[in-house]
Amino acid sequence: MTLKDEQRMQFVFSLRQHGVTDARVLEAMETIDRGDFVKGIFAERAYEDTPLPIACGQTISQPAIVGLMTQALAVAPRHKVLEIGTGSGYQAAVLSLLARRVYTVDRHGRLVREAQEVFERLGLANITAMTSDGSRGFPEQAPFDRIIVTAAAEDPPGPLLAELKTGGIMVVPVGRSDAVQVLIKVTRTETGFDYDELLQVRFVPLIEGMGDG
Repeated sequence: MTLKDEQRMQFVFSLRQHGVTDARVLEAMETIDRGDFVKGIFAERAYEDTPLPIACGQTISQPAIVGLMTQALAVAPRHKVLEIGTGSGYQAAVLSLLARRVYTVDRHGRLVREAQEVFERLGLANITAMTSDGSRGFPEQAPFDRIIVTAAAEDPPGPLLAELKTGGIMVVPVGRSDAVQVLIKVTRTETGFDYDELLQVRFVPLIEGMGDG
């Protein structure tokens, strides 16, 4: 067994320790190599359960948080999913093995281009990556069965709530960027929205408008 094999075994064990128990999610995260999404001096730390810096002042999320968010989303094979905050592309890649179609948007064009290159190299043909202001959602393809937001908003964004199908689920970190944030699961019902608090998290803020590069 190589060092990388050992690291990836430990990676999956760590996910289970943190409460990621859904078999489909674990299989997807075992299949998608986080090492494909971590570049430069941090590449050797790809299998650590920690967030790591990427370009444009952003981060690739802690694997356990990716797993817990994905698990809470409860994605089914026929679902159409919207991700706000492409970042490295890792979360979208995991989702692509669980859903029929994944749309992912980011305000930083460089991140979208680099993520798209990885998707193409890995043959993940059911992901559409776009440079866009994620706070406005993606009305051209709405409504969505599932929406995942990988940046913290002070409240669940109204435009995103509006793009969620009845019966749909959105997972979003809520709170100020300099204080404790809470991961919220929002379920759209026939009469409104149900909110469930999942766990405390820390994400970069959701910023309106377009980024540099």
